[in-house]
Amino acid sequence: MAEPRDIFIVTNAVFELGGLQQWAHEISRLLTGRGHRVQLIGVEPARVVRGYGSDLPYPTRTLHDDFLPPKPKVSGLHALNPVDRVRQRRRDAEMARGVRQLSALFRAAQPGAVVIAAQIWAGEWVAAADTDGMIVIGMSHESYQATRSSSRYERVQRYYADVDIHLTLTDADADAWARAGMSNIGSMPNPMMVEPANLPTLDEKTIITLGRLSHEKGIDMLLEAWALVGPQYPDWELKVFGSGPDESQLRAQARELGLDDTRILQGRTDNIDAALSSASIYALPSRQEGFPVAVMEAMAYGLPTVAFDCAPGVTELIEDEVSGGLVVTPGNVPGMAAALERLIKDRDLRGRLGEAGQRSVQRYSPDHILDRWEALFALLER
Repeated sequence: MAEPRDIFIVTNAVFELGGLQQWAHEISRLLTGRGHRVQLIGVEPARVVRGYGSDLPYPTRTLHDDFLPPKPKVSGLHALNPVDRVRQRRRDAEMARGVRQLSALFRAAQPGAVVIAAQIWAGEWVAAADTDGMIVIGMSHESYQATRSSSRYERVQRYYADVDIHLTLTDADADAWARAGMSNIGSMPNPMMVEPANLPTLDEKTIITLGRLSHEKGIDMLLEAWALVGPQYPDWELKVFGSGPDESQLRAQARELGLDDTRILQGRTDNIDAALSSASIYALPSRQEGFPVAVMEAMAYGLPTVAFDCAPGVTELIEDEVSGGLVVTPGNVPGMAAALERLIKDRDLRGRLGEAGQRSVQRYSPDHILDRWEALFALLER
């Protein structure tokens, strides 16, 4: 058993709806179970709230009581108009207050303490805080390519340059960051975050996906694919569980495609077990992913997945046509439709891919991933 440590996990918002926050709560729970003294800290309140259970075994706190004004996209107060200048000064003052809170928490920690910046925005607060004598870890929970094509790329290079290690979710993403010039790079996959209570028979004529209804999750492409294949199999149905900013747009799209939006878009569910155990196929139509928790969950249930190859994490989990499901070229809607049809028509293929995936995903068991975390802490302390 590793020596207990003070561990601070800093994220954008503690109770936000999202896969990263699910990871933050799960890893906090697991590390607490190993005897570590974990605190889960958010920079701002959640914008879309999700409950992560009552009587959490680790304390949580939020640094700022209200949302911070957005930072202007130009540098230097001289370049701002008077309104933006006031907002910038307010943001700077608020951030300084939050950094003081963080620094006070960190200074009270025992030797060997660890700070994990789980998101790059939260990493700005960590970089500004007093972390002297602490192990500091920065994390990227998305693929290198997703970060590279966003404003986060420059911020990762700036705020994670001096951390002890910058962790990605896959070796392939770590290699990409190394080629981009970051030398303090490593990888750490997500742990499997679900223990199935009920397993699917794979005879239910249902395809499901779970996730936020937003552009990066690609639900619009899944609707297009279902419009191609669904009418040929009227006894099968597609169910999309989730909520988000694109809901009204997706409902309109479904109707335009001749689909029943009320049957497809099911809204949010807190009963993941019921959703997964009553399906026979899982779909991941995302444009961007890191190491998709949803695919890990589907594999744990023995559900075969059809996924776009949108990140190295997808193919690290799914070995196409061998274990876990079928992988389709990103954005290839007819290919997604064809892969769904293959699984609809072939019960034996569903069973073979699902069973192989269920065996494969065990390498991400919580105990195995926790052993890796504790070994990393010990290595970085030397």
